[in-house]
Amino acid sequence: MRILFDTNVVLDLLLDRVPFSKSAEYLFTKVEERKIEGILCATTITTIYYLLSKSLSKKELNHTLFSLFKLFEIATVDRKVLITALEADDTDYEDSVIYKSAFFSGVDIIITRDTKGFKKSNIPVYTPDEMIKLLK
Repeated sequence: MRILFDTNVVLDLLLDRVPFSKSAEYLFTKVEERKIEGILCATTITTIYYLLSKSLSKKELNHTLFSLFKLFEIATVDRKVLITALEADDTDYEDSVIYKSAFFSGVDIIITRDTKGFKKSNIPVYTPDEMIKLLK
């Protein structure tokens, strides 16, 4: 099962955003155990880099990103993704790019705490807690 983790879920774990970090940690564990195939959008990586660069050293930041690269596949963001996201006329272009990247990468499920941002999705969208219930 190919599951794309939205940026907010990854940041929940990396920034220890209580109470959301506990659910994110559980799902990351499932990726580590290879129970699910974790996917991140390429834009998630750049956003994480930008946000964490404010509080981590370059060495710590690189370690964090390389750890993510070991765990997760990266869904491509290319011209096709960017144009179709723009043509979708959604209110949030960033969410639209993430969705289109997931769509063209053959993702089965999107996990996010911002389900409203994916209301037009043809891919099933779950919150982390909903996904945990499905996995148990």
